[in-house]
Amino acid sequence: MKRIGILTSGGDSPGMNAAIRAVVRCGIAEGMEVYGIRRGYEGLLDGDAIKMERSNVGDILHRGGTVLKTARSRRFMEPEGPQMALESMAQLRLNGLVVVGGNGSLQGALKLAEAGASIMFLPGTIDNDLAYTDFTIGFDTAVNTVLDAISKIRDTSSAHERVTIVEVMGRNCGDIALYAGMGGGAEVVLTPEHKPRPSHIYNKVLMGLNRGKLHSIIINAEGSGFPSADLEVEIEKYTGKETRTVVLSYLQRGGSPTANDRMLATLCGARSVKLLKEGSLSRAIGTRGGQIVDLDIFEAAAAEKKIDEDLYELVEVLSL
Repeated sequence: MKRIGILTSGGDSPGMNAAIRAVVRCGIAEGMEVYGIRRGYEGLLDGDAIKMERSNVGDILHRGGTVLKTARSRRFMEPEGPQMALESMAQLRLNGLVVVGGNGSLQGALKLAEAGASIMFLPGTIDNDLAYTDFTIGFDTAVNTVLDAISKIRDTSSAHERVTIVEVMGRNCGDIALYAGMGGGAEVVLTPEHKPRPSHIYNKVLMGLNRGKLHSIIINAEGSGFPSADLEVEIEKYTGKETRTVVLSYLQRGGSPTANDRMLATLCGARSVKLLKEGSLSRAIGTRGGQIVDLDIFEAAAAEKKIDEDLYELVEVLSL
């Protein structure tokens, strides 16, 4: 294994730069040439790569986003896309490729692995929607960003004695909502995995008001099935309390990664280089039980993501 590449794909997440840094410096330490591929699979199709030196990844550990840029590639998803990408890897003389991204990026990595490429996949997404790993790179930072917002929102929500709906990201996974609801003391947490009756939501708010609470915080995951604008109208109608919505949107993707995300990204990046050096077949790298693990990429992609039911029930109990 003499020459490897690394790309970041799909939505950016805090910690991607830490992963790039680890792959580049660990690769160079092992005597490899490391090439950074700009703009994900789209850049791979175009052969848009630059040789990375240690200096290229200096002063990026603390930065959000990705210095290699990212993109979503329709061309790569065409039937001929993976073969074209494989040919581009051959032209760049890459013996292996590290892919950092989320669920869509994992599907792309699978196509390359099926075509015969040696792929190491790192879980880079705030959504925490990859089942094979306990946590993904960027998730911890995103949750802390939401918690910081909740703390600020709570102040004004209390001052105006109103209900505030905080809409968070996560696509079809409710982990950001669940963890932020737990840490932020929300009265109601709505996730794609749990769809309570609307009356349950309204009654939870009323229960708090009847106990003398001045305000209520509702965390609504974007894929919950409850549009925040409609929910706002219905809560106000049912409870009589002024209700407002705050959509955090892309704020959750930005910012300096937490220590946890920097560590996870660095350790996963280092493991990917070790595996490539050993000549391992395509693997997915992540964390389980506090330990860095790697498993067959096809097995990782086949795993089914489920919400932590015990944690969800605890949120319900604590919000009463």
